Amino acid sequence: MRTRFILIQTSHAGNVGAAARAMKTMGFDELVLVAPRWANVLRREETIQRASGALDVLANARIVDTLDEALDGVTHLCATAMIPRDFGPPTRTPREHLEPLAKGEEQHVAFLFGSERFGMRNEDVYRCHVALSIPTDPQFGSLNLGAAIQVIAYEWRQALGGFAVRDATAPVRAADAQAVAGMLDHWERSLVQIGFLDPEAPKKLMPRLQQLFNRAQPTEEEIHILRGIAKAMADAADGKTPIRRA
Repeated sequence: MRTRFILIQTSHAGNVGAAARAMKTMGFDELVLVAPRWANVLRREETIQRASGALDVLANARIVDTLDEALDGVTHLCATAMIPRDFGPPTRTPREHLEPLAKGEEQHVAFLFGSERFGMRNEDVYRCHVALSIPTDPQFGSLNLGAAIQVIAYEWRQALGGFAVRDATAPVRAADAQAVAGMLDHWERSLVQIGFLDPEAPKKLMPRLQQLFNRAQPTEEEIHILRGIAKAMADAADGKTPIRRA
């Protein structure tokens, strides 16, 4: 769905940059500013620094004089207001409202954020279909504008299907049973050499180690490490090399 973020009378340039960054991380790029404090806010150094690379969002952003201009084409408007208004729209959590909205008919959705200094005017809230309230600690519900935009952008992206999480590490390959058995045999011989295992009275040591490594599901590389440890133990027992502590 087409999505627009609208900021009314933003007073801090840094918050515009933070808004651009929050939007870009969630894949949104339509930002409209209504009568911001600074006419050149999109080019101010603080804005650019706080955008942290989301310069394309700033480049595409529009500045308008009135909310009417900002709402052009919007079919579903969401206020972000902490305090419910008498005769205003229903107040819902973002997740409660956005999940069914995403599954409904195609809409041009806009999220409306008020000024940092005085929030949203009643008449602006009244124009909205819903007032979204982010569940916070009742004793401290104050959210920075950029943080609030990030939460709403995240919840809306999740409702739309979200992004896949990419693995930060390469996939690993678990060692097969034969490799584990070979490693355990190597360990058994080394444990005998260092005097830890009595071959005449082994008790349940090796079956216990077998179960330990079955649970651990070591990788091929980890099997090589464990066999290297077994070799180092045996060499130290034979007086070939000293044991070095890692």
